[in-house]
Amino acid sequence: MSDTGRSIRFAIIVAVVCSFMLTAAASGLKPLQERNMRVDRQKNILKSVGLITADEAPSAEAVAALYEARIKCLWTDASGRIVTEEQRGPGDLPICLHVDGDDLKDYVIPINTSGLWGQIQGYLAVSNDGATITGFTVFKHAETPGLGGEIEQNWFQKNFVGKKIVNQQGEFSSISIAKGKVGAGVPPEEAPNYVDGISGATLTGKYLSSGFRRILEDYEPVAVQFRKDLLIKDHLPIR
Repeated sequence: MSDTGRSIRFAIIVAVVCSFMLTAAASGLKPLQERNMRVDRQKNILKSVGLITADEAPSAEAVAALYEARIKCLWTDASGRIVTEEQRGPGDLPICLHVDGDDLKDYVIPINTSGLWGQIQGYLAVSNDGATITGFTVFKHAETPGLGGEIEQNWFQKNFVGKKIVNQQGEFSSISIAKGKVGAGVPPEEAPNYVDGISGATLTGKYLSSGFRRILEDYEPVAVQFRKDLLIKDHLPIR
């Protein structure tokens, strides 16, 4: 066999061996990757309702235990009724409830919307009054670091706390990202429905604002149920 033939055969053998090794490594790491993703999502839900702060780094076990005790993930149908997995029907939406014993504190909805460079995924928590935001987190995005990427920073996310998804008349209004500071370009009566924007990231703010409106409109029936105080704990399948 010529030197060229031996070189080609060697290259093929190396490629095959490397391929098997990479496949084996990927398969072996998949359970760990899935566990890390699950823990990260649980941590973000807990952060959205204030059970974990931005500067805390609890263990995976601590996150799982706190999540199990305080978060109940169910579904909501088109009428805003909370249903279990077994009761789930086509078109129902996922929702997580933050409970403290028999008290229902907040509800958490997943955020999955387009950004400037890719999908933005996170969680938005709303108080049991169906109107007041209690937290916002982002666990995945592709926005530009230092610009749109600031959506993952605590300074930006904490601006959502206390903001409203309804106007002064109690009607749905969503939450939006201002272009700059809220006080500089937003009418005073609309200020509760806006958070400060990110300098140099106007398009990220527009995309996120549009996503919030679409998602919150989908969840408006359950928000109305909370505003009317119709979701009495005894009628919720959370036990």
